Amino acid sequence: MKRMDKFYNETYLKLETAIQELEIETDCPIKRIEAVIHHIIQSLADLKDFVLKNDFKNMEEEIHFFKYQKPVIVSKLIYYNAIYKIETRRPYGNKRTKKYFTKELKKLKRFFENNLDFYKYYRSNNSFVDEKFFVRGKHDIRLWLDTFYFEADHRFSTSHDYKVAKIIANDLIQVYLEDRLNNINVKRGSDNSLKWTASKTALTELIYALYSHGVFNNGNTDIKLIAKTFEEAFNIELGDFYHTFMELKARKINRTKFLDSLCEALIKKMDEK
Repeated sequence: MKRMDKFYNETYLKLETAIQELEIETDCPIKRIEAVIHHIIQSLADLKDFVLKNDFKNMEEEIHFFKYQKPVIVSKLIYYNAIYKIETRRPYGNKRTKKYFTKELKKLKRFFENNLDFYKYYRSNNSFVDEKFFVRGKHDIRLWLDTFYFEADHRFSTSHDYKVAKIIANDLIQVYLEDRLNNINVKRGSDNSLKWTASKTALTELIYALYSHGVFNNGNTDIKLIAKTFEEAFNIELGDFYHTFMELKARKINRTKFLDSLCEALIKKMDEK
């Protein structure tokens, strides 16, 4: 096995093992993604260091690295970074989340449409322009260049290796988004799903009562997470629930109207013979 291939395979295997271990050990998805990104960045730094110190034996080895090897690891960075942004910016409520995921899918479609010629070239496994696409310092501005290339370190980048990584990553992102949308549709289509039929104000009152009493995670939970969980569980959008709470707070009488009615209903049920 060539020295470059050996080092790449070892680096890739080490990265995959680290990612799999994090999938098992880390419960919080956001924390897991942050840790995965750290490992990917380190793997790329190791690869770059190896390439700069050893270089390639010939052009064929260089093309193979920038067309088939480096993009696989870079695609993981693009994918996990995209998922991190998608999840941390995701709105509350199924309707808004569905709209948000659909918008993200449209972004992928736009990239595909804007790079259709290169998609065809890469997907067809063509090689007649590889010397311009995947050899350093041989870019052609007429051949679908990304602005990213001009900002990259040209000692470790060609004009199109990032675009290959983007294609690989976008396939994964599309699967992720479609799966998330499918989960929303399954939840909404379930005949057994519970729907909140009291007022949104009543639910906000209940949420703040539970939050104030610290009933979730020993009181170490953000109010937004509690609200989001209730929105998804009961297929409802609370909107600006903080504003609703401020209105409840400003009431002169019956500030806990819904909670009081719950107590009355429960006592009545207990008194039934």
